[in-house]
Amino acid sequence: MSYLGEDVPKLGFGLMRLPKLANDPEKTDIEQVKQMVDAFMAAGGRYFDTARMYGSSESDIRQALVERYPRESFMLASKNPAWRNTTCAQDAYDYFDISLKETGAGYFDYYLLHNLGEKRTHFFDDYDMWSFLKRLKEEGKVKHIGFSTHDTADAIERVLNEHPEMEFVQIQVNYADWEDGIVQARKNFELCQRYNKPVIIMEPVRGGLLANPPEPVAQLLREANPDATPVEWAMRFCLNMPNLICVLSGASSLEQMQQNIATWKSLTPLSDVERATLAQARSILHELLDNTCTSCRYCMKNCPMNINIPGIMKAANSFKLYSLKRAKADYRCAKTGFNLGSSCIACGQCEEACPQRIKIIERIAHMAELCEG
Repeated sequence: MSYLGEDVPKLGFGLMRLPKLANDPEKTDIEQVKQMVDAFMAAGGRYFDTARMYGSSESDIRQALVERYPRESFMLASKNPAWRNTTCAQDAYDYFDISLKETGAGYFDYYLLHNLGEKRTHFFDDYDMWSFLKRLKEEGKVKHIGFSTHDTADAIERVLNEHPEMEFVQIQVNYADWEDGIVQARKNFELCQRYNKPVIIMEPVRGGLLANPPEPVAQLLREANPDATPVEWAMRFCLNMPNLICVLSGASSLEQMQQNIATWKSLTPLSDVERATLAQARSILHELLDNTCTSCRYCMKNCPMNINIPGIMKAANSFKLYSLKRAKADYRCAKTGFNLGSSCIACGQCEEACPQRIKIIERIAHMAELCEG
């Protein structure tokens, strides 16, 4: 029996981490994005994933894709962050119109309620965003409706029971998080299968970590297959999942896009031996990592002290994986253009926003003590 998204090419283009200009890191390198789009489309890719929360990605993809390709040749998804700077339902509804204008797409093939979970979910309920999405679909402004989440399986099940009209779910899945008790990748994926909801996978390389894993993991993978890159291992784990709409690759360069395309086009199922290798890699990562930060930067949206939280989380992992010297070097980079970690006032907004539920305040205080003395 067919399912929604069965005919969608399984590699999707995630637009959260588009390349920036070398001389202006606040601006997107549109010309490189155009090259990435062209390579993706030429390879048979069709699904593009953007969001209001992804910086200028909606207007970026208008320039790189929408204005350059026939509308029927691609599928575009965006998301509604009803919890972001809203005081009433109309504020949340307006996000859709803004996204449609920014992208110039005319309609969205897939439209999602963005990042359900914890204190954010009540906004979707208070504003009855569920009915809003159904109206958008009835009016032909979107083709398919769903939601993205980093929450627990129990929380996702409540949503699926209360809103069976949601057609798909976008969740974080990768081999490192497959058995993780916080991310619950396996539980969440298997839950969606029980409810017959096809899945879009995000964070297949865990914010880049699995593309450049710690040396013990890299050595393990090299010994298992000297010809395979760490990215290939990570992407194959996800691309072979059942009832999959697509796996979103957040490529930040043309080279990364080409590598992802090569893995997709030469895809083979994982053998039992390969799965055992990834289970061993997962165990090593669990022992080595200090936190599960994916550099999504949601934590920084409302930080009143302008602290580079993902940069400090990277320094924390460097301290655990490598040395204090390496951690201090990363910490120095993290403070460029930002305030020191010691300026943190422990307001808690970052922890409320963190999809990975990291104890950010505790980590910042620890790294400030280590690296600012």
